[in-house]
Amino acid sequence: MLTIRSLGHACYTLHDGTHCVILDPFLEGNPDAVCGPDEVQVDFILPTHGHADHLGDAVRISKAQAAPIVGVYELCAYCARQGAQTVPMHIGGQRQMPFGTIKLTPAVHGSAVISDDTIQYMGLACGFVVTMGQATVYFAGDTALFWDMALISRSHKLDVAILPIGDNFTMGIEDAAQATALLKPDTVIPTHYNAFEAIRRDAGVFAQRVGALSEATAGAQCRILDPGEEFIVSDGP
Repeated sequence: MLTIRSLGHACYTLHDGTHCVILDPFLEGNPDAVCGPDEVQVDFILPTHGHADHLGDAVRISKAQAAPIVGVYELCAYCARQGAQTVPMHIGGQRQMPFGTIKLTPAVHGSAVISDDTIQYMGLACGFVVTMGQATVYFAGDTALFWDMALISRSHKLDVAILPIGDNFTMGIEDAAQATALLKPDTVIPTHYNAFEAIRRDAGVFAQRVGALSEATAGAQCRILDPGEEFIVSDGP
């Protein structure tokens, strides 16, 4: 059994009863966050890219809890220089973990740490396919729609896909619905659509669009998680 919990914006935890991973750990300064970085207890940290609302508190959490950051090589090199533990990987790579596996997938997006006077390149943005608690979850990160999402569904029977719908910086509602059709997960969870004005969208409209494409999506069900809410992926019928 796997529990997926929304912590606000694009931050989630996956918990199998023994291990916990956090995805895109942006908590400090997150207007939708339900907790702070000192209130989570995790074993691994998975940031999809270097933008502040995704890399977020990764280094802080890693240093406080000795939890490794898993991600693309360049991002991990940056985090290691800040004192974090890291497990460097890259796009297409898969690695066995204590709880299951992590595979890095492409994401069509940028990745950099941006300050007032510098922009530091952080390698390619990525998504993650995580097998954990007898479930397989695809976390797309920030991305545009891309045709090769269909290859992810060929290689992995997805229990859950977590897809951005906020438009402007990522896919919008229509493209995310088309992504659901390519991925064919049992359940799709919309993300990255409420915390900031530029990406504010109605997740209910996305759910309706997924429902209208039920034949193309192989009957995928949309589950909207408000910050703090959980979704449990059961082991079977």
